[in-house]
Amino acid sequence: MTPFLSLLVWSVALMFAQMLIAVSGSTLQVGLVKLAGNRDDIAQPTGWTGRAHRAHRNMLENLVLFAALVLVAHATGKADATALLGAQIFFWARLAYALIYLAGIPWLRTGAWFVSVVGMALIFLQLVR
Repeated sequence: MTPFLSLLVWSVALMFAQMLIAVSGSTLQVGLVKLAGNRDDIAQPTGWTGRAHRAHRNMLENLVLFAALVLVAHATGKADATALLGAQIFFWARLAYALIYLAGIPWLRTGAWFVSVVGMALIFLQLVR
């Protein structure tokens, strides 16, 4: 597997870890019985659990875009050094984003998100040049 595709796989692993953290928080907040039910009357998660859920949802939204860019770049042979740099930037910025969001640091979180978007933009620019 190429380093480019490896970063996609590691990004999926990061999203999976974020999901487990969010579910663990929900289990602590409302209990397994409510989570196993239909969740009709379950309260929105709060505190770090709410942040974990929002970070996971944001990663899911961004991973769709990142995966599309990585797979197209790989399939078209445009996974060059610049695209690889973009993928590396995306992954590390998303890891930072997840940790910063859990810690509850708002402006730094936004900065990490922006850096991850720059990573995707680098890949996109390699595809359209």
